[in-house]
Amino acid sequence: MTDDDKKLVLIVDDDESIRELLTILLTKDGYRVETAGDGEEGYQRATALSPDLIVLDLMLPRYGGFELLRQLQGGELARVPIVVVTGRYTDNSTADMIRQESNVIELLEKPVKTSRLLAALARVLRPPQESPAPEA
Repeated sequence: MTDDDKKLVLIVDDDESIRELLTILLTKDGYRVETAGDGEEGYQRATALSPDLIVLDLMLPRYGGFELLRQLQGGELARVPIVVVTGRYTDNSTADMIRQESNVIELLEKPVKTSRLLAALARVLRPPQESPAPEA
């Protein structure tokens, strides 16, 4: 599999250590990874790269995560699945509101359990292979 065949994941998080950790984890799991350190850069990179999935932190400088989430609901970006991560306490009604966004596939609290993150990515980016039709 060449790098061009690998699914592209954009990580938008203002914490450099989290970006680095997720980059290592996702690269090891077979994804191409790009990163952004704030909401404005995240939006610019998302529009330029058209990633296969976005991992989005809600607490961001220069466009908050909620604002960026709204911007990602329009145009070509509306088809891009999003895994939202947050280190902030999220009450049930806010969590439900986030999960109801059309392209949000998962809401994870920090510290993110890597197994849940990888499972969410695999569920969307690696659908089960169809079995070949039995020969007659």
